[in-house]
Amino acid sequence: MTRTLNAAVIGVGAMGANHARVFARMPTTNLVAVADIDPVVCDRIARTYKANAYSDYREMLAREAIDVISIALPTHLHCQAALETMARGIHTFVEKPLADSVANARVMIEASLRYGVVLAVGHIERYNPAVIALKQRLDNGQLGRIYQIHARRIGPFPPRVQDVGVVFDLATHELNIMEYLTGTGIRSIAAEVMCVDNHNGHEDLLSAIVRFDDGIVGMLDINWLTPTKIRQLSVLGEHGMFLVNYLTQELWFYENRSAMDRWESLAASGPSEGSVIKYELERVEPLRAELEAFVDAALHGSNGLVNGEEGLRAVFLAEQILQAGHEHRMITLPPYRPVLAPIRLPGSHDPGR
Repeated sequence: MTRTLNAAVIGVGAMGANHARVFARMPTTNLVAVADIDPVVCDRIARTYKANAYSDYREMLAREAIDVISIALPTHLHCQAALETMARGIHTFVEKPLADSVANARVMIEASLRYGVVLAVGHIERYNPAVIALKQRLDNGQLGRIYQIHARRIGPFPPRVQDVGVVFDLATHELNIMEYLTGTGIRSIAAEVMCVDNHNGHEDLLSAIVRFDDGIVGMLDINWLTPTKIRQLSVLGEHGMFLVNYLTQELWFYENRSAMDRWESLAASGPSEGSVIKYELERVEPLRAELEAFVDAALHGSNGLVNGEEGLRAVFLAEQILQAGHEHRMITLPPYRPVLAPIRLPGSHDPGR
């Protein structure tokens, strides 16, 4: 019988409120406490889920018996809070990005090893059913050779974000997803960043081209300037194109008919329009899926969780993109081979055509 773990959340003003909700409703966790510097918000969340409320997370750590914890603070506060939770032997989940610098991310990973606790990072799109199904189909060779992967993560400025720009806040999602899907590392980066509306003094627009070890080209279109929210990813290859809508959890395949028909392909001079397929996927809440994976890792060990090393890699790539953008030059990176365990949601399986 699986035991129930005591859970807590530091920072419940935005995303952390959802962490509290999920922990309160999961059968493997008991939400015992929440902490936030805003007493009104903190008391409301605590009353809703029958947890204890604290204005100082350090007091919460001293008074409560906690097994697992989520940190949903501004990015520059992640490192200090995580060091304190891990020093107490608490398995720690940190919202993305892991840290505000590579140096701090490394300190956090070292602490998790020193204290023997799980350090997980909230790259939530890895638990999106459309992304998981796409990864399975790419691994099965449905697309053939991959040529290009194009990410669009655009929308209005979120006032809650005050300490980082779009590169750390949004591009880290796509950088992690790109290396996950391709199974290869980014080797070069060319980028342009702009601060248009002076959102918190950081960049609010990114246009970047990256090239992977095996020649795949990646394109990132990221901003806080678009008046409607768009979250899309396309993967182009010899057999056609996959399109993911992160928001609706939809996966489409646009077939290159000439490449799929071996006889016709002999005479084809280029791609031709074939079938358009929308795959039936069971919708899930990605946050619940990733917190379930986190708790399972705390109970049983590694399970394909997005860990500290992956979080560090995303922070490293974000720093390199900012450097390339500010210096207006291409940056070449050392070879890197991602070691990413596949994520499968409950009841999922390897799909066929």
